[in-house]
Amino acid sequence: MFRSVCCMSSKHTPKKVFSVFKRHYKNVPLEVFGSSAYKTLVSTLLSSRTKDEITLIASKRLFKLAPNVERLKNIKTKKLEGLIYPVGFYKTKAKQLKKLSLLVLINYKGKIPKKRDELMKLPGVGRKTANLVLNRAFGIPAIAVDTHVHKISNLLGWVKTKTPEKTEEELMRILPKKYWSNINRLFVSIGRQHTTKKNLVEFLQNEKLLN
Repeated sequence: MFRSVCCMSSKHTPKKVFSVFKRHYKNVPLEVFGSSAYKTLVSTLLSSRTKDEITLIASKRLFKLAPNVERLKNIKTKKLEGLIYPVGFYKTKAKQLKKLSLLVLINYKGKIPKKRDELMKLPGVGRKTANLVLNRAFGIPAIAVDTHVHKISNLLGWVKTKTPEKTEEELMRILPKKYWSNINRLFVSIGRQHTTKKNLVEFLQNEKLLN
């Protein structure tokens, strides 16, 4: 049950917010890999500190040569660097991908694990990435909190938090599970369209989602 935090009015409820956000939804680039746990995991790892458009190009280039973990393992680290450039920290990420491929093959028989704790044991995989994989690839409800989810949740007054980790904790406490799977894609889409706080606030006000 969604708890009435701070005496929330009906216009701030998940039903209203999600309805508005769905109406204004525009495709989030990396969702194209949603049917593949491997591609979702790798592309999300690459997306850290990198624009989705750049990540998408780099990911597609990589997946042409490494469509699965086995093929990824066989690519030398230096070549991986070239394939994923210019994503942020591409040298570090190339090393992480190499280690990740080995661990998945050795510990999980080449299959991406379906548990958050297991995913987070892989190099470069934090909680947000793990939750996205669970959500997009396996259909397991999870709240992946990035800067967009963190910022918008606070603007709406759903939470009053300082960190994405705390935002996830609070959202899991107050948000019905049926909304967990869509919050990231919808909030990221809106955040990508309204890149400054001023524009975002104006959008929320125009849609009567703020006081």
